[in-house]
Amino acid sequence: MLIMNDIPIPLEQEKSPFLREVRQVIRARGLAYKTEKTYLSWIKRFIYFTGLQHPKDVGDQQVSDFLTDLAVNQEVAVNTQKTALNAVAFVYRDVIKRPLGKLDHSYSRKTTSIPTVFTHDEASRVIAGLNGNYRLLGELMYGAGLRISEAIKLRIKDIDFGMNVIIVRNSKGNKDRITLLPQKLVEALNNQLNLVAALHIQDTADGCGEVYLPNALARKYPNAPKELGWQYLFPAAYTSLDPRSGIRRRHHVMDSTVQKLVKNSIRAARIFKKCGSHTFRHSFATRLLEKGYDLRTIQELMGHSDVTTTEIYTHVVKRGGKGVISPID
Repeated sequence: MLIMNDIPIPLEQEKSPFLREVRQVIRARGLAYKTEKTYLSWIKRFIYFTGLQHPKDVGDQQVSDFLTDLAVNQEVAVNTQKTALNAVAFVYRDVIKRPLGKLDHSYSRKTTSIPTVFTHDEASRVIAGLNGNYRLLGELMYGAGLRISEAIKLRIKDIDFGMNVIIVRNSKGNKDRITLLPQKLVEALNNQLNLVAALHIQDTADGCGEVYLPNALARKYPNAPKELGWQYLFPAAYTSLDPRSGIRRRHHVMDSTVQKLVKNSIRAARIFKKCGSHTFRHSFATRLLEKGYDLRTIQELMGHSDVTTTEIYTHVVKRGGKGVISPID
């Protein structure tokens, strides 16, 4: 049975009344389901850390101890500790209605991490090692700067051939953005669209032509799940029974499948960097910087909320030695 990890579970399936309330508040705030899963994971870890006490029965000192344990004993990265703090702070502020005070905890050591990027030749070799839909997915991640989760969730209506753009919906931070449509991929995308259209006709005839939509959209547009425009651009090979709703339909390909195939292609290309699917996105930003595009433009295409996130790629471009010739050369 295919488990669709990007479809929210019904609230009634959450056994813990407290965690059910947390999920309900998160959804009322309109946060992404990925954020919900992340927050629930950290909240559970915090509860186990306190000896299964209810968060309302503990306070700031226990939160500080939890964060210190993550930094000192678990040696988590600084961003991981911040995510844990955000999750626990959300519970106290928005669910328990007792915001945390000033915390006294040890901080994870901040490290400067420079993203690994492919050269253009390396990216091309990895893409060449992929087949069919997966090659097109690799080309989109590299050619448009898409995250793997964004690429696999594209729907037909998100490709605007007239305006030469790709609309990325409900991305990180639950935001939409527009990125470029690589002209080299127009023909392949049109072919893919035609394949999905034919597949949708067959699925409809078989009684499973409805695609998943979030509840709010499904209620607002009751006929949308049956329309071609809402179908996933990269559908799964088989229809499956959604264990949450009991509806048989065709979901998108799984990110784990794409990641595995990209890793295999990287090994076959004899690239020994620490890299994976997300390296395509890093490489997209780096190529644009190398071509002289300004940071604000790249920030918008990448969907970064803060330009400082985009600035990290300037370090990648400069890493080649700033034009200095080595004595050995």
